[in-house]
Amino acid sequence: MPISALLLPVLTAFALISGPAAAAGNTEAAGIVPVLKISYTLDALATVQDSQSQPQDLWERIRMGFRLDDVNPELTRRHERWYAERPDHLLRAIERSRLYLYHIADEVEKHGMPMEVALLPLVESAFNPLAQSPKQAAGIWQFIPSTGRVFGLQQNAWYDGRRDVLAATRAALDYLQVLYRQFGSWELALAAYNCGEGCVARAIARNKARGLPTAYAALTLPTETRHYVPKLLAVRNLVRDPQSAGISLQAMDNEPYFVQVKIEQPMPTRQAARLADISMEEFLALNPAFQRRVIHTDTRGVLLLPADKVDIFQSNLHKKGAQRDSLQVYQGRKGESVDGIAKRFGVTLEWLREHNPLKASRGRLVSNQILYVPVPAKSAPARLAQVEPTSGNAEGEGKRRGAT
Repeated sequence: MPISALLLPVLTAFALISGPAAAAGNTEAAGIVPVLKISYTLDALATVQDSQSQPQDLWERIRMGFRLDDVNPELTRRHERWYAERPDHLLRAIERSRLYLYHIADEVEKHGMPMEVALLPLVESAFNPLAQSPKQAAGIWQFIPSTGRVFGLQQNAWYDGRRDVLAATRAALDYLQVLYRQFGSWELALAAYNCGEGCVARAIARNKARGLPTAYAALTLPTETRHYVPKLLAVRNLVRDPQSAGISLQAMDNEPYFVQVKIEQPMPTRQAARLADISMEEFLALNPAFQRRVIHTDTRGVLLLPADKVDIFQSNLHKKGAQRDSLQVYQGRKGESVDGIAKRFGVTLEWLREHNPLKASRGRLVSNQILYVPVPAKSAPARLAQVEPTSGNAEGEGKRRGAT
């Protein structure tokens, strides 16, 4: 059921799942610590929209926010022709953007930034959440590890915040605002986002020393950076007038595609996808930050689901969610056979590696390590203890390529 563009209610639910019964014998001595409960809340990522002021088509809303001037018409026209000659490339990127663009545009608007910024992931990554550059820039906003950490993007064996749509969007907009305050123009901020603030600052200093202008188009910048803003403006122009390039830009609903789901205990990604009745492909496109096939709640207990699948997810979790693929914590010990652990819990070595960042050498754990393993079917909890609706609120390359 589609969510009204006029009002998207904040959806919240809380569920407790009783823990699995202890297996026969002393489970603590065996190194097994059962996962005792799972709880979750559902938060809609939207604010109340005024139907009189907001268009129904997201593209129209985005067009209304364009405000950057052209900086190099010749280069802009060149990139317009490039995209026009490769419509499949552009349309594939736009199709991928449907999952993320409402959220990005909404955040750009809240920050008072030019709406061209919402199209920047098309230039950076073609909206591919798994994109990774040769210099290790990752995600739709293409952060390198060091700058990602500066802007609060956690990175570990379980989770990479650079690929997290919510976290990386926040970090990218924060970074761009820092750059705008430093350089005083969005064109220079965008240039610094590409080649680094040090790169742009040095180019400005050189021009000042020679008595030359310091606007973006006047600076001597790396070739990629010199083309960077014209390329974004070419995308902007094609979105503004797709017919000029013979492109058919289908309308996009001006409402959230996804909502947040908060869980308090780990869950296999295939279980979450099954409960929401979506494909693993769509689930992973919305949740590309998880490095393993486990939603590791100690790092990031938030996942995204299509807005129209929330009721299905809640219903399935209530009916059968705890019956299959439940996980428990296993305390692996240094020197323990990895193959023996897999056999003990009836999984393959491949499954164990997909769901855990194993630290092993010659088939044995090199240190004590907490692992997630399946709960035996006979030990899975029989039913949900309770489901209680509550109220809640929505959560609200120099730098990426190594230059400073």
